[in-house]
Amino acid sequence: MNNQDHLSGFFKDLKVLELASVLAGPAVGMFFAELGAHVTKIENKKTGGDMTRTWKLPKEDKNSSTSAYFSSVNYKKEYLDLDLKDGNDRDRLYQMVMDCDIVIANFKESSAQKLGVDYESLSRLNPRLIYASIEGFSSDPRKVAFDMVLQAETGFMGMNGYPDQLPAKLPVALIDILAAHQLKEGILIALLKRATTEKGSCVSVSLEEAALASLANQASNYLMEGHIPQRLGSLHPNIAPYGEIFKTKDDRLVVAAVGTNKQFISLCELVDANDLHDDLRFKTNTERVKNREVLKQILDPLIAKLDSVEFLDACLHRSIPVGEVKGMDQVMENPIAQKMILKEEIEGNETKRLRTIAFHID
Repeated sequence: MNNQDHLSGFFKDLKVLELASVLAGPAVGMFFAELGAHVTKIENKKTGGDMTRTWKLPKEDKNSSTSAYFSSVNYKKEYLDLDLKDGNDRDRLYQMVMDCDIVIANFKESSAQKLGVDYESLSRLNPRLIYASIEGFSSDPRKVAFDMVLQAETGFMGMNGYPDQLPAKLPVALIDILAAHQLKEGILIALLKRATTEKGSCVSVSLEEAALASLANQASNYLMEGHIPQRLGSLHPNIAPYGEIFKTKDDRLVVAAVGTNKQFISLCELVDANDLHDDLRFKTNTERVKNREVLKQILDPLIAKLDSVEFLDACLHRSIPVGEVKGMDQVMENPIAQKMILKEEIEGNETKRLRTIAFHID
């Protein structure tokens, strides 16, 4: 038995209505479904439901009602098609709202009001309701807030990629995932509040603010030092060698994340370059950042002499943080990843995804 199985019934008495589509909102719904909540996903019957049902890889069955993308954040849910512009369907939803705990929505505020599914309307039906809303751009609600656009406008693309190439987006919809985590946290706080006050809450997060809140050290580098992050590939602006990619004797790619002088000394000893850590150009992290290109040129041929298994094992023994650059097939061979796979049949289709819950509670 997986050591997380005891969590699967934690929210067994919780009822959730998911009026959200794409990634962020459904990820929140799946979080509660994994913890045992009864989650009903309401989809627009007029448009064929969640648009990600059609976001398929070229080799996927075009006649299937699901896609791998859709499956990634939809698990253990009940699916119901409604047209919220239709009075009967809307009344059906209202009946469900009166008996539910959480509504997850990602409508624009004006659209929610027109459909009668905004917080004010639904909380009149159920004062204990926790209404959890994901919005797009706080600065301009008119903008269509797809993750790609958010990555561009909140600085992620501008600092991602290589100096001689155009900016690049991150390969997952990271802003959606970050916003989902923010909304989960807000809902959990609202549940704690309701436990003592018996009153519901409106919890909202915008994709824009979730992205800005996640700029972390890059934001502080600018706010405190006026440093504008440049595209450095995988390199870290504050640490070296950190993000440098090396090729081993057997043509494997490995990445270093050397964050301390002790780790750097150990790396130098490993590659038989004991004099390197005494070189004034590399003696401190600050100097290594200044001279990282020269340092990379020196380390390249030294690491290229070593087999990847030999090199990685030696680094492990010496507590040097390095890792192999792996493809998704290699990642999924990891026993930990295998334990995280969740399987479910949705509308006659076998689906798989990784669990979204990575924490453990004893």
